[in-house]
Amino acid sequence: MISRRTLMGVAPFVGAAALAGAGAASAQPAARTYRLGWLITAELWKEPHYVAFVQRLGELGLIEGRNLVIERRHAGNRLEMLAPMAAELGRLQCDAFFGGGAEANLAALASATSNTPIVFVAVDFDPVATGDVASLARPGGRVTGITALQSVLPAKRLELLREALPQVNKVAVLANEQTSAQLALTQGTARRLGMELQVIDLKRPPFDLEAGFGEAVRANAQAMLVLGSGLWVPSRGDIHRLAKRVRLPTVFHQAEWVATGGLMSYGFSFPAMWRRGAEMVVAVLRGARAGEMPMEQPTSYELAINLSTARALGIQLPQSILIRADRVVGG
Repeated sequence: MISRRTLMGVAPFVGAAALAGAGAASAQPAARTYRLGWLITAELWKEPHYVAFVQRLGELGLIEGRNLVIERRHAGNRLEMLAPMAAELGRLQCDAFFGGGAEANLAALASATSNTPIVFVAVDFDPVATGDVASLARPGGRVTGITALQSVLPAKRLELLREALPQVNKVAVLANEQTSAQLALTQGTARRLGMELQVIDLKRPPFDLEAGFGEAVRANAQAMLVLGSGLWVPSRGDIHRLAKRVRLPTVFHQAEWVATGGLMSYGFSFPAMWRRGAEMVVAVLRGARAGEMPMEQPTSYELAINLSTARALGIQLPQSILIRADRVVGG
């Protein structure tokens, strides 16, 4: 995978005080050992953005096994297990919690204790709208982090799909219970573009992907848009396999899906967001008050293309798409 330009805006992601604290942390060994509780939906600790999070902690002087204990918990891709896993973290007297994804993950962490600070990467919801923070500038309480609304991006993905494959008029949309805001915007964009959608709502895990792709084929869909959700990640291999079997071009929300076989993606750089999350965790562990740290937003996006997948599907992508791609696989 080739990166062509910087993916995240630096100014809103790095405050002077945070960098100063981070520099001091990396320059001097920590005087104590910290305990960090980390909750995710599924057991996917080797995902690139999770690896980037731990690497950034180490770069800033908090090294797992030396002066940092990371208590990892996952819900086995079952949303009902988030609360018990968070409660387990709550009993461990962690110095801070970290998590990412949907509001259910944050709600579980917030319920674990009443005072443990939380750094959260919100990629599926608006934490102001849900009442988790008072405002982005002054969150209040004990929560801060990164907020990246995926629901603003499906319109752009559908527009890029139309540009890349102008002959496509009917698109299957793979949805689940986390993607309602994205789906509403996608439907509006499809009407504007004169495209027909076949919505395949698989609700919650375990997903019957065979049935979902069968529905797409019966509907004569010419491409598939997979709405952004962490719940899909454990099924990534199956989604790629089924799309290849029925020869459906696929569009995703994040570049890792293109790296592993999808045709195209447009969205935020997850590794960059999780690295910034690590910087905020370090600031909190060093004494910053989470509620007084502004929540931050990514300021740029990346378009990724898999040329190997395009060739396998017999697709000739237009030059207007290729020259704008930030990442190209199989070139």
